[in-house]
Amino acid sequence: MRIPVNRFGLTEVFSPSAPKANVDIVFVHGLNGDPHNTWTSETSKVFWPSQILPPILEEEKARVLVYGYDADVTSFTDGASKDKIHNHAEQLVAALQSNRRIRKATERPIIWIAHSLGGLVLKRALIYSAEIRGVKTEHLRSVFVSTYGILFLGTPHQGSDIAQWGNRLEWICSVMLPKKVVDTQPQLVEALKTNNETLQVIDRQFVQIMNRFHIYFFHEGKPTNLKGTLRFIVDETSASPTVQDVERAVIQADHSHMCKFENESAPGFDLVAEGIQRYAEDAPSTITQRWSAERKERSTAIQAEAAELYSNSVRATPQTDSSSTFGDSSLGRERKALPSSESEARFDEQYVLEDVTNEKRMA
Repeated sequence: MRIPVNRFGLTEVFSPSAPKANVDIVFVHGLNGDPHNTWTSETSKVFWPSQILPPILEEEKARVLVYGYDADVTSFTDGASKDKIHNHAEQLVAALQSNRRIRKATERPIIWIAHSLGGLVLKRALIYSAEIRGVKTEHLRSVFVSTYGILFLGTPHQGSDIAQWGNRLEWICSVMLPKKVVDTQPQLVEALKTNNETLQVIDRQFVQIMNRFHIYFFHEGKPTNLKGTLRFIVDETSASPTVQDVERAVIQADHSHMCKFENESAPGFDLVAEGIQRYAEDAPSTITQRWSAERKERSTAIQAEAAELYSNSVRATPQTDSSSTFGDSSLGRERKALPSSESEARFDEQYVLEDVTNEKRMA
């Protein structure tokens, strides 16, 4: 029986009966993807996030969600007026935060699985959540704080070769977009290939926070027939760069099929499922400690801000001599203090100077 999956937004496709879930697993599709079809075998029609993954995570009590968004090619190109990837990232963070908040699960650990360019949307979402510091929006930071691990399936990580980066994006278009779009709207493909400054910035910014997460890179083990040429769409050097303390593995499938498992024996499923299971098992204790540290940091920041406000208010308050101030009860107001002897002296000195100046002018 097919589980109804919303085309846009979050859909919970599995939840443990009791007790409550200990971890949230969230799937994010890529270019021209779909929250159901991206993760469904074309032969067996198995939707593995809900059909073959949950039994493996029975002891870990994991809840499984898929996320859908408008992933056409214009979402990954630089627009003249707005950054669509950032819009998708904001929406992803807001949607997940809301979903977890109403279920009293804000501090529950999160594990992500992202395919292809969906990994870039996820990176941007975590960058956005990490940068939030405002008191009125700090609830959105919970997604960053709660994230424990990420499994990237065929996501291109830029590296240093800008030209090759553009070519990879073009190849992804050729594989993931309908042939009609590629043939009739070449300007969109060219825009993704050449105007990808936003994607480059995302890649650089994510490097600054990635050490906080457990990360598993997966690359395709089979090439794709691209107009008669067999080619790795996102090769090993891009999808699984050698990074210290980051896991790497190959899935023996091409780019578009490496995220579709028809059964537990499908190539690469054990690797992916084991990574998710291990992260789900280890995450609760680590995320609990991170939230404890987060609360302490917020408390310290609030105290520091309060102290600064108090200091500023003290400096701004006029100082008066209470012994020279007297109240007028009939008028309900206070009169100002009479000038002190020091003030009178300054006044006399000023008067003398002005008088001498006037005498010189008359002379």
